[in-house]
Amino acid sequence: MGCFLNTMNYLLAIDWTTIGVKAAQFILSFSILILLHEFGHYITAKWFKCRVEKFYLFFNPWFSLWKKKKGETEYGLGWIPLGGYVKISGMIDESMDKEAMKQPPKAYEFRSKPAWQRLIIMLGGIIVNIILAILIFIMILWVWGKEYLPPANAKYGIVADSLAQKAGLKDGDIVLKVGGKQVKNILRIRADIVYNEGPDVITVKRGDSILDLGYDDNLRRKLNSRNAGDFASVRIPFIISKFGKNSTGEKAGLQKGDRIIAVDNQPALYHNEYLDLVKDKKNVDISVIVVRAGDTLVKSARLDMNGKLGVNIETDLKKLGFITEKIKYSFFKAIPAGFRECWSTLGNYMKGLKQLFNGKAKASESVGSVFSIGGIYPGEWDWHIFWTLTAVFSIILAFMNILPIPGLDGGHALFTLAEMITGRKPSDKFLEYSQIIGMILLFGLMAYALGLDIFRMFK
Repeated sequence: MGCFLNTMNYLLAIDWTTIGVKAAQFILSFSILILLHEFGHYITAKWFKCRVEKFYLFFNPWFSLWKKKKGETEYGLGWIPLGGYVKISGMIDESMDKEAMKQPPKAYEFRSKPAWQRLIIMLGGIIVNIILAILIFIMILWVWGKEYLPPANAKYGIVADSLAQKAGLKDGDIVLKVGGKQVKNILRIRADIVYNEGPDVITVKRGDSILDLGYDDNLRRKLNSRNAGDFASVRIPFIISKFGKNSTGEKAGLQKGDRIIAVDNQPALYHNEYLDLVKDKKNVDISVIVVRAGDTLVKSARLDMNGKLGVNIETDLKKLGFITEKIKYSFFKAIPAGFRECWSTLGNYMKGLKQLFNGKAKASESVGSVFSIGGIYPGEWDWHIFWTLTAVFSIILAFMNILPIPGLDGGHALFTLAEMITGRKPSDKFLEYSQIIGMILLFGLMAYALGLDIFRMFK
C-alpha cells in the first residue's frame, strides 16, 4: 500500500503539461526531419526512374496507422515513432526482401542503375537535411536575428551551480573570457567551455578584481554530461509572471508582477537565493516580502507538497531590464550568415564527438535516447527554439547518416564508391549480411542509449 501511494504521489507530482509540450515539439520536429530526409531518397529515386514501393513516416511492423496507395507507391504512417523509410525496388535495405532480389533485375530497380545514380540516391536524404538546416538558419536569422547578452550587461552577474562553484566561480561573478577569448554571449558560457580549444582558463570579474580560474578535463567531461545542469546562468530577480493551476501563491494574494525580496525575514533578492531558502521546505507556511508598484508588502503563503508556490517567474531579459544586443539581418545578408551558422554547428558537433574518443567526454554520461533528446525542448512552445533545434538536429541527422556504417546511408554509399573505384559490384549476399550487421549495431546502440536514460531516472 505504501509503495502504491508513493508511486501515485510521484506521478501526481509530475508536470504532465510540460512533458506534453516537450513531446509535441519533439514529435513535430523529428517528423519534419524524417519526412524530408526520406523525401530526399524518394525524389532522387524517381528522378532516375526507380520504382518506389513505399514511403512511410515511422515504422509499421504488422500494421499501419494509415496508408494510401497512389500510383506505384504506398504512402503511410507507422506506429513506432523511431524513424521512417522509403522502399525502393531492387535495393537491399531494412525490409530484407530476399525473394525480390532472387528475381532477374528489372530496368526500374535500384540495382539496375549505374553506380553514380545509386550513389546520388543514397546521399539524397543527407543532402536534403543539410539544405534544410541552412534554409532554417537563414530564416531564423532573417526573422529573429541574433540576440545575445554581453557580460558587461549581466548586471547581477551569474548564478554558479555546484559544478561551477567547484571550478571556483561564485554567484555574482561576471565571466569575461574562456580560453583567453572574450565571451560574447554570457548565455553560452557552458558551450564556450566545452568547445574551448585554448588554455583551460576562465577569466572572471569579482567585485573590483579580475581573476583567472583554471580548470581541467574533468570539468569539461562533467559539462558534457546530460545532467550537468546550467553551470553558470544569468542571475535574475524573482518576479512573478503567471500562476499555475491551484497555485498556493495566488491563493495567498500574490499578484503578477510582484517581486519577492525576502523569505521568513531572510533576504532573497534573486531567484536562486529564494530557492536556497525553501529547498528543504514542503507543505509549510512561509512569510514572503514582496515589492508591488513601489510598495513593500508581507504575505503568508503555503508551499505545496513539492515545495513550490505554483508560480512562474519572469525570464524575459528585456522585461527584467537587461540590455541585450541584437544583430539584424536582411534576407540577403542572412544567406551567408545561415551557411556560417550551419558550418559552426557542424564543427561544434564534431568537436563533441572528438571528445568522446579522446576521453574528454564519457559516452555513459553524454549519450541519450529519444527521451533525453525530447527533454531538450522547452516546457513552453517557443517557435524560435523549436526551429533552432530542428536545424541543429537536421545537421546531426545528416552527419550520423553519412558515417560509413552498414545499414546507414553512409554504409551504402561506401560500398557504391568502392564499386566505382574497383569496378567490382559487391554480391547480394555480402550486402545482405552487411545490412544485418549494421541493423544489429544500430539497435544495440539504441538499446544502450535507452538503458542509460532508464538508469539515470532511477539513479
